[in-house]
Amino acid sequence: MVYVVKYSGPFGFIKPWTAVRDSETYSQQFLTPSIVAGIERKLFPELLGKDFGIYKIKRHRLSYSGISQQQEQIQPRGWNAKGTAKNRTYERPYAILVRGVLINPVLWLAFDSIEDAKVACSQHICLARNEDILYPDEEILQVEEAELDSDEETFRGFELIMEEAENSFMVGYNRLDGNKPMYGWLKTVGNPVTNVY
Repeated sequence: MVYVVKYSGPFGFIKPWTAVRDSETYSQQFLTPSIVAGIERKLFPELLGKDFGIYKIKRHRLSYSGISQQQEQIQPRGWNAKGTAKNRTYERPYAILVRGVLINPVLWLAFDSIEDAKVACSQHICLARNEDILYPDEEILQVEEAELDSDEETFRGFELIMEEAENSFMVGYNRLDGNKPMYGWLKTVGNPVTNVY
């Protein structure tokens, strides 16, 4: 038995890139281990001192209506020196970054205990940035875990199963554990991309 909380909002920013480029993984459509761990630590700040890992969120599922590509101007942290020793200038070049914004995202989070679900149900979450907020529904669903995979209408979406298996691919590097590669495989339930705008 799991306790499931539904989050939704008009839009939700996931991230512009991963350590493995999106041209290889198209990671906009799923949550990486670091994003799930970050959401978990926002909901349960007592986990901030623990090692990298996912402790309370047992499963998750993400669906959306579409992805809107947004451009953003950025600058690197460092400065580039130009010129001679007597006539030296410093500059920070500009670059354009394309970020994908999810339209009408719906995120389901499943927990083993009703207490954890109640804590999660009382808070908003951010998929990656503070200005893109998803709000919880008031109702906590109590379902068998198998129903998360069999109810293709309610729990449709993408879920990254965070394990190394035959059909796994690399989803990034764990900076908190010696830059070890992180692997997972994508589970798709129902039609994750809805046509309702």
